Amino acid sequence: MKSVYAVIFLTVCLLGQSQLYHSEAFTITSEKVIQDSFEVAIASPTKITSNYQSPYKQPTERTVDFKFSINGGDNEQFPGEDHHAVLVPVGGKFTSLLYAFGQPDPIAPASLDSDLGIYLEKDTYFTVRADMRHVLAQFEDQGYYVTFDGGKIMADEFDGLYVAGGTSPLTWEFSSLISRPDLRLLDPDGDGIFETTVLIKQFQEAEPLHDGKVTWSLQEDISRFPQYQSTHVISDALYNLSLEELLTSIRNDGAFMAGAKWPGVWTRDISYSILLSLAMISPEEAKTSLRAKVDGERIIQDTGTGGSWPVSSDRMIWALAAWEIYCVTGDRDWLDYAYTIIKTSAEADLRAVYCPTTGLFRGESSFLDWREQTYPRWMDPKDIYTSQNLGTNAVHYRTYEVLAAMAEIQGDNAAEYREIATGIKAGMNKHLWMPDKGYYGQYLYGRSYLTLSPRSETLGEALAVLFNIANVEQRRQILANVPVLAYGTPCIFPQIPNIPPYHNNGIWPFVSAYWTWAAAKASNMAAVEHSIASIYRPASLFLTNKENMVAETGDYMGTEINSDRQLWSVAGNLAVVYRVLFGMSFTPDALTLAPVIPMGYDGIYTLSNFRYRDAILTIKIEGFSTEIASITLDGESISSPLIPSNLKGNHHIEIMMANNSPVPQAINLVENQTTPVAPSVFISDANLHWNPVEGANIYNIYRNGEHIGKSLTAMFPLLQSNVYAEYQVVAVDSNSLESFMSEPVEYITREKIRLEIQPDHQSMQTDIIGYTGKGYIELQKKLDQNIHFAVRIKQAGLYNIDFRYANGHGPINTNNKCAIRTLSLDGEIIGSVALPQRGVENWTDWGYSNANSTYLEKGRHRLSLIFTETDDNMNGTVNSALLDHARLTILPRE
Repeated sequence: MKSVYAVIFLTVCLLGQSQLYHSEAFTITSEKVIQDSFEVAIASPTKITSNYQSPYKQPTERTVDFKFSINGGDNEQFPGEDHHAVLVPVGGKFTSLLYAFGQPDPIAPASLDSDLGIYLEKDTYFTVRADMRHVLAQFEDQGYYVTFDGGKIMADEFDGLYVAGGTSPLTWEFSSLISRPDLRLLDPDGDGIFETTVLIKQFQEAEPLHDGKVTWSLQEDISRFPQYQSTHVISDALYNLSLEELLTSIRNDGAFMAGAKWPGVWTRDISYSILLSLAMISPEEAKTSLRAKVDGERIIQDTGTGGSWPVSSDRMIWALAAWEIYCVTGDRDWLDYAYTIIKTSAEADLRAVYCPTTGLFRGESSFLDWREQTYPRWMDPKDIYTSQNLGTNAVHYRTYEVLAAMAEIQGDNAAEYREIATGIKAGMNKHLWMPDKGYYGQYLYGRSYLTLSPRSETLGEALAVLFNIANVEQRRQILANVPVLAYGTPCIFPQIPNIPPYHNNGIWPFVSAYWTWAAAKASNMAAVEHSIASIYRPASLFLTNKENMVAETGDYMGTEINSDRQLWSVAGNLAVVYRVLFGMSFTPDALTLAPVIPMGYDGIYTLSNFRYRDAILTIKIEGFSTEIASITLDGESISSPLIPSNLKGNHHIEIMMANNSPVPQAINLVENQTTPVAPSVFISDANLHWNPVEGANIYNIYRNGEHIGKSLTAMFPLLQSNVYAEYQVVAVDSNSLESFMSEPVEYITREKIRLEIQPDHQSMQTDIIGYTGKGYIELQKKLDQNIHFAVRIKQAGLYNIDFRYANGHGPINTNNKCAIRTLSLDGEIIGSVALPQRGVENWTDWGYSNANSTYLEKGRHRLSLIFTETDDNMNGTVNSALLDHARLTILPRE
């Protein structure tokens, strides 16, 4: 212990007053970052040197995701639509199947033998093969090849075929492929079959640093942006590094790419980035980027689970970014353009994803869009569609506030939008707030009955603070109680077992930026200091704004995917200056300055060449605090930190801080923890059974979403009942950490509570096996738009109505061909039916849609599935599925 205290004492003596943050894990000063034996030296605002070398090795998974590329472009398939190979080497070698360019895998990836393991046991030479005969034939026949998105590659432009991927030496950085001869596939015998062989090592290691050191020095001209200087050179240097990375992220078309490895524009990435900081300093590129995510008059939902929207529904973050651009620029033409798009998209969401029972919106977690990374494995796409998530609902709430504000400016009625926003806020505080924990739960999930996952979800918690969904006391509790780790606040807490780091067990700098912004709003200086440090540390050590880090180590090695100069990480680093240190916020009428400067950051801060509408501002802040002692505009004292939007020309603003500290508030700094595995449950002999879960010492039993008992063993007796019931089990360990709820199992003792009916239609088909009854119907966008079911109800009551279907238009985890229909009862609309993708060409995999609940009187009724304009999915062309039967299940009376 004496040696530890000696080190701490020596560190404090050396660092003196320049120390900005110190913990057992790392230390940040104005000029240095020190972590273990690694050190960053900030030589000047334009030069940083780091000797960091990742000490971590990552075992290589057998499953390799890859994609082919003509001429180094991302032009084979939709983003997220990849090929897959499971490496089972013989003699250290493995040759792939033959993959046709632009086509799905020839067979589904083989499932791994449980005795084989998920990681390679030795280095493996991987030969990957691509069938280009159909591409070459198009070159020969018509002089060009048509890509997945309708683009053309001319025959005389074909300059090579490459392979990209996520397992080293493969890379997702398409722009680097043409300089990688090892990743170029060749066809020496001219038969149209291309191949190359790469060495896949047993362990993925970080690329070695040159001579043990790496130096960043400013190379680009960043003078077009606001210039920043402060007492603390580390803040200046990281600001300049981030501006340079922002500048190099502008594509030829004027839009922002998502990152060094992600050349595309993604709705959520660009929108969250614009909201953080890009609207202030790059409004024209921000507009171009948002326009790229519009199809007709609707916002594009990026490819996602089950075929994108409505399973994924966070596209409305676009509305928040568009509003921020207007507030910054006052561009009325932009407002007119955005208002129409937001209204159209919101109208579709109200039909497809709004749940009137809770007042919340359905759909996948905003940004947390990699299914098993944040959801239990048993949840299929329709279950994720049914879930109601914290962050996604925060986005929808703010969307309707934005719509109301836009409507008022446009002279339209804003009352409806405000009413919807009020309902969302009430629903979030009723259904998601956890008084015992002092923060919001992750999401409602389940099947017929939804329950709240008690995990924290950092982005959603931060948005609830920033958008005033949480009241003042709730804000205080959230910042004090949400678990944070040594290297930052993880995306979720606690972690999910047996899932590699990415969203799970991961820290994302852009999420940390929103958390920092929320901490500043709540005046929790401990959280502000910890969060700024969690952004500055990795950017300094790695000399780039990485996409994410492993929560437990703070290192970039070990996550599923990672990228340099990730756009929203760049925007988050800049937001530390704009949103926190200068406290900038915008309304249509003014810029407000509310600086939040911790005591350790005491000093002088100057921002010059900041363009606000027709004004060019120089803003100087001196001191520390959350309170302003005085503020002057061009030497004249002003009573409010509001800078009016009609200001013109060059102006100087000086702010003196109060140099006092707010009442100290704590943060919940904890060790990382992982929950038990969710049990697998079945019913036998009127008993509930499940597998014993390692580490669990008690099991909580739920019936129809309500806790009904506990068990110390893996069995629970069931009572006979004449009503439908769903049972779930939660495993709890000695630290009171709860697993996800098990997949619901149904207990039905009387068959009359369920009714299956065939559609009343003549065009029945029988080609695909697995259907029930006389056959199935192929739903199409133009044909068979109205499908009717005649039903006779013998017992009045509340019924769940769902549909058995198949959709083989794409994989479970990506693409954009989720089929959607509107359900009506006796001519009145009662809800939307989502028929998500269930696997590429997997038409024999039948499953059930989401359920709509409605009260049915005794007697005859007519159910109808209809296609309306609001049911148009993100593909726009393919909106089809195979429909087998409707299922009606009577639910118990409440």
